[in-house]
Amino acid sequence: MITALITYVIDPAKVDAFEVYARAWIHLVNRMGGTHHGYFLPHEGANNKAWAMFSFPSLAAYEDYRHEMAQDGDCQKAFRHATDTGCILSYDRTFTRPVLEGTAPEDLGL
Repeated sequence: MITALITYVIDPAKVDAFEVYARAWIHLVNRMGGTHHGYFLPHEGANNKAWAMFSFPSLAAYEDYRHEMAQDGDCQKAFRHATDTGCILSYDRTFTRPVLEGTAPEDLGL
């Protein structure tokens, strides 16, 4: 499994527009075979940072999604919304490998 962690710098005056974008992408990623773990919008602290996380079974599945996304009309509408509103100033995408299951400390030799 591969999980993308996206850090956004957003316009603090346009958080509502960013939330519209976020809700669209949660739907779109799930529709295209990924598992979206949500968007995390500013509440306390920095008012211009937001995050998203979504997973695909493999890097190859993610690449298939990227190809499909580039051709999908609904994805293009979501991109246009972000561009037209200027809600996203920049973003950075990092790929991670999740650890999703715990083990008792004594079983780890701790």
